[in-house]
Amino acid sequence: MAKQPDPSRRSERSRQAVLAAARELVTEVGYAKLSIEAIAARAGVGKQTIYRWWRSKGAVVFDAVLSLSEIDGDMALPDTGDIEADLKTVMRATVAEFADPGFEAPIRALNIEILQDPELAALYREKVAGPVDEAKKARLRSAQQAGQIPADADLDLALELLYAPLYQRWLLRSGPLTADYADALVDLTLKALRPS
Repeated sequence: MAKQPDPSRRSERSRQAVLAAARELVTEVGYAKLSIEAIAARAGVGKQTIYRWWRSKGAVVFDAVLSLSEIDGDMALPDTGDIEADLKTVMRATVAEFADPGFEAPIRALNIEILQDPELAALYREKVAGPVDEAKKARLRSAQQAGQIPADADLDLALELLYAPLYQRWLLRSGPLTADYADALVDLTLKALRPS
């Protein structure tokens, strides 16, 4: 007797095809020209399939970015005991990711949609920004316990000192995203945090 195809495997293949198509198309044509119809055609699914799983093209792009980031809630930053080295490792990886065209186009598209969709913005904070920030703060708390940064340092502000300049440079395309830039951000942030 022939084995029946597993619908859940077929659905997961279709879902992955949609996410890949969304990433490819947003890179090729930009967010403004991206359409559900084009994603469906590229993925080889009906647009009804997309609308059954996602409420908008922004939601599709969100999931496409989420699948790139592999945020699972159990993430942890490196903790070698040297906060400077660990932050430089993380920041170098971050600038490399933001400089990668395969990541940049979908994340730019997501940022555009977040500006216009409060529900998507809240989902992004819950699923991506929140868990990532908590992992970063956990590493900073470890540095506080080791006496590498002051125990009374405002960790939310520390993250803003570290990441806001990178985000602004990326958003405005005002300069290159390099390992040297990442290192300079870490050096300046740690200098600001450490007592004089």
